[in-house]
Amino acid sequence: MSVRRLGTLAMLFALFGAGCSGDSPAPATAATPAPGAATAGWTAYGGDTLGTRYSPLAEITRDNVSRLGVAWTFHTGETPQAAPTRRPTAFEATPLVVDDTLYFSTPLGTVFALDATTGVQRWRFDAQVNPQTPFGDFTSRGVSTWLDATAAEDAPCRRRIFLAAMDARLIALDARTGAPCADFGEQGTVNLRVGLRNPPQSDGEYGMTSPPAVVRDVVVVGSSVADNGRTDLASGEVRGLDARTGAVRWAWDPIPRGEGDPAWSSWNGPLAHTTGAANAWAPIAADPERDLVIIPTSSPSPDYYGGERLGANLYANSIVALRASTGARVWHFQVVHHDLWDYDVQAQPSLVTVRREGLQVPAVVQATKTGQLFVLHRETGVPIVPVQERPVPTGAVAGETAWPTQPFSALPSFGLQHVTPDDAWGLTPIDRRRCRQAIAGAHYDGVFTPPGLDVTLVTPSNIGGAHWGGVAFEPERQIVVIPVNRLASLVQLIPRERHDPSRNEAGWEYAPMRGTPYVMRRRILLSPLGLPCTAPPFGTLVAVSLLSGKTLWEVPLGTTRDLVAAKIFLPISVGSGTPNLGGPIVTAGSLVFIGAAMDDYLRAFDIESGRELWKGRLPAGGQATPMTYRMPNGRQYVVIAAGGHGKMGTTRGDYVVAFALPAR
Repeated sequence: MSVRRLGTLAMLFALFGAGCSGDSPAPATAATPAPGAATAGWTAYGGDTLGTRYSPLAEITRDNVSRLGVAWTFHTGETPQAAPTRRPTAFEATPLVVDDTLYFSTPLGTVFALDATTGVQRWRFDAQVNPQTPFGDFTSRGVSTWLDATAAEDAPCRRRIFLAAMDARLIALDARTGAPCADFGEQGTVNLRVGLRNPPQSDGEYGMTSPPAVVRDVVVVGSSVADNGRTDLASGEVRGLDARTGAVRWAWDPIPRGEGDPAWSSWNGPLAHTTGAANAWAPIAADPERDLVIIPTSSPSPDYYGGERLGANLYANSIVALRASTGARVWHFQVVHHDLWDYDVQAQPSLVTVRREGLQVPAVVQATKTGQLFVLHRETGVPIVPVQERPVPTGAVAGETAWPTQPFSALPSFGLQHVTPDDAWGLTPIDRRRCRQAIAGAHYDGVFTPPGLDVTLVTPSNIGGAHWGGVAFEPERQIVVIPVNRLASLVQLIPRERHDPSRNEAGWEYAPMRGTPYVMRRRILLSPLGLPCTAPPFGTLVAVSLLSGKTLWEVPLGTTRDLVAAKIFLPISVGSGTPNLGGPIVTAGSLVFIGAAMDDYLRAFDIESGRELWKGRLPAGGQATPMTYRMPNGRQYVVIAAGGHGKMGTTRGDYVVAFALPAR
């Protein structure tokens, strides 16, 4: 995963000024449900196990969204001051709502259960994650739930809440009380560091950042592996555990273990099959009806040099379908061959139904860091929207062999796909001139330019294109909504014998890549003033129609209001957008809700036009994906974690905020 060293960018973004409010609302197109309707929850990270991020709720519409206000606010107590950590944390959780109770987790492994109507705490469980562990990405994106339909109504742990804690413990809790389920693992806990092909060499190297998928009575877990440390980092097995006992039922390694695997020959070199990572750190999607889990895998270790792992490197950087009951591979589709750019499959796949020639076709939709939107048949992995293998640059450093082609979707690409010196942007003439010099002086042959001994320009950057926020899908209109970053980055490989750590330059991230001949350094392409060298908008929200195959709209996402040092405002931020981390949701009220940007707002957009209809002020950064639910009184709530993101430098806090229309 790679959202590293964004703090500098955030602090220097303070040179921008504040933006403007959204447009007035458009007419409503959805009816409001009658009061007293049944609860409609949010039962998994992506709304459901399919990960569509779509809600059928429509009390909140384009006509009344401007009336949204704060219904309740909850404090976790986990602030940087109250709970200092060795590495900055990010509050990225998306809560669940089941049985009128809202559940979520914090980076330090505290699980809360709240009354979903009032936000009042019902119970709290503290997993006591060590705050001094140097995790590369210190977060928890939420919890999962499972109901044991065979248990008696009043049986303990009939409904379970599963926490995949940052320190690689899978913990099962009683949903009613928060007590650990004694029959699961060792008194409620399974240590996921046990049994790996490559065990981690430090506590911070291996953990869990995303909630598991639950399919029938199998809990499917991936892992988070630190980037770029060495060739044989911790391995990235995906495992299926028994939801009752915690016993491992199956394990699947994205790096083939035997010559009988058809992908074995795609890993070449004496050390290739000891490579680490290729793990699934993003949430996993599941199709219980077809007994499938859809796995998004990351880059093998290290990210920027593959001389010890030559070949296409299947099943890394891939979307892989496994049998949920057995772990057997059903199909795979690789989105990047022989990754040299940290182009993980970074977000939960979205399992949707698309319309093709009068048929309802089960599909997988995946937006990628490379700015591609792939649509695959869910049962076979065959592209529904055509994919073309195109030639890409192949020049590489000694010992490396870049793959000669890469897959490109027939759907419109997004994010920065190409940059020239003439595209250089700056706040002042001096700033622009320095950016032009930086672009002109970097090696760049277009997308997929391999890193080299000279500074290499990379587009899209290692944080996208699309990022871990993923997509939302509106089924009636067949619209995919994607949050996008529009930044370029720089990367350079330094021969190990020439690298003097005492001369490391400020503003660059250095990584050892032990086991290779090179040390890597990288940074976002910024001007001397700390602003992107590429023109705004720096972050956008994009809508693509799967009916027409065209981009319907693209609008800037976010302003720089909350990044202004000493409240000095400059008149250029209108339409700038900001880098963003967090996902969208779509509702039957024709609305897209998203936080994600580097200002402290939750926004609502019109699904058809992209117009901003409303924004609600948050007490801290909303670098998380919101969710929505309806209580029995018919009131619809929209909830987001607002705790900020330590690496982005957004406003920090410990809030969960619920918005709703005024009570009737």
